[in-house]
Amino acid sequence: MKFRIILEPDEDGVFVAECPTLPGCISEGATRDVAMANMRDAIQGYIHSLEKQGDPVPMDLFTC
Repeated sequence: MKFRIILEPDEDGVFVAECPTLPGCISEGATRDVAMANMRDAIQGYIHSLEKQGDPVPMDLFTC
C-alpha cells in the first residue's frame, strides 16, 4: 500500500511527517530521511492495530 505523506520542518528544526489518510498517524525525525523511516514504522503499526481490531484500512484516494 502507498499513502500520501506530508513532510514539513517545524520551528524546532525537526521534520514532522503526517499521513492524512490515517488520522493521528504522525511521526518526526531530525532529518527528512529519519522522519520518513519513522513514518513507515508508524504506518505499519497503525495498520497492524486496525487489522488486529478488525477495522478496515482506509484507502488513500490519491494512490488508488
